[in-house]
Amino acid sequence: MEDAVKVFCGIDWSEHHHEVALVDDTGTPLAQCRITDDATGYTQLLSLLTEYGDSPAHPIPVAIETSRGLLVAALHNGHRQVFAINPLAVARYRDRHTVSRTKSDRADALALAHILRTDMHRHRPLPDDSDQAKAITVLARAQQDAVWNRQQIANQARSLLREYYPAALEAFQSRKGGLTRPDARQVLTMAPTPAQAARLTLAQLRRALTRAGRSRNIDTDAHQLHALFRTGRPRQPAPVEHAMGRQLLALLTQLDAACQATDDLTTAVDEHLRTHPDAQILLSFPGLGPQLAARILAEMGDDHTRFSDARGLKAYAGSAPITRSSGKKRYVGRRYIKNDRLCHAGHLWAFASLSASPGAKAHYQRRRDHGDWHTAAQRHLFNHFLGQLYHCLQTRQPHNEEQAFGPTP
Repeated sequence: MEDAVKVFCGIDWSEHHHEVALVDDTGTPLAQCRITDDATGYTQLLSLLTEYGDSPAHPIPVAIETSRGLLVAALHNGHRQVFAINPLAVARYRDRHTVSRTKSDRADALALAHILRTDMHRHRPLPDDSDQAKAITVLARAQQDAVWNRQQIANQARSLLREYYPAALEAFQSRKGGLTRPDARQVLTMAPTPAQAARLTLAQLRRALTRAGRSRNIDTDAHQLHALFRTGRPRQPAPVEHAMGRQLLALLTQLDAACQATDDLTTAVDEHLRTHPDAQILLSFPGLGPQLAARILAEMGDDHTRFSDARGLKAYAGSAPITRSSGKKRYVGRRYIKNDRLCHAGHLWAFASLSASPGAKAHYQRRRDHGDWHTAAQRHLFNHFLGQLYHCLQTRQPHNEEQAFGPTP
């Protein structure tokens, strides 16, 4: 095959098999086949690409509708560009080839190949992140999902306690951590109903708090719980109360597992982040602890050529505004298409920086005085931080408060 001929590959993936299509730079289909989602199918795909000229010196670019999975890992081997095309974009490109709204896996694979043939310069390939950064991405996202899952179970337990056990909510809900606290889970497991809680002695409460890891104010809290559980309150009928207690025990079992998983993943994230070359730069920013820094790194990656300038990073995070104009009409608003995880971490980062950085606090206050609401001012502060972070990562220097915000009056 002549070296001047460019070949583009499109893959329409599914759970059990994948459709593969290859076209040349004139749009002529070269090959189409179906491969299985296993080692045999991956070997068949790589052999097909090699047959049509794929090599480390002249890799064939590949378009697919996902950025995850073993197939993407097999293709993204360091020299080949893999483009994760948004399915909504593929649906728009599909209309260029047919107006009858027909759809098939073979046609979608061809459409993906044609996207690279005509508009490859308008799409961004998967970043060339290190394996260490990919591992941090897996752990940081898992830790965030575990936190959300833990809070969801705690909310279910709270809703249940409101129906039959308000004393438990009064005892623990106002404290930091609420029902996810070890002492709250320990006491509720020992006394899942108001009747059982009213029979607890001071010695039993002290032992429960000690088993939960408490070492201070045990006597004071034990007396408070002892008095609170004996306060007269409305009660459900005994059989109903007993049934709700069994339901609470089931939720507490799930909550214990969710809390343990969150703690384990938090430790793993901290350990992996500390060994990354970008960790010290990230942790030098006000408001960024190990968990938030890991989430920022997980979504940005450590491929410092991924974004050509800070504006690309800000658009990816959703902190930069988007402008829509037509004729005399012009609208500037927030972005809806963005990396949601990075945007969520950015809002937490901006909020935490208000108490850690005088410059960030002054910047936020100027935006509020300018007329921004709280969320808009935080988004503007996050946008400012991203520009600083991009500069620090490119120049390999830590954050400097005075250079970032100027002298604070």
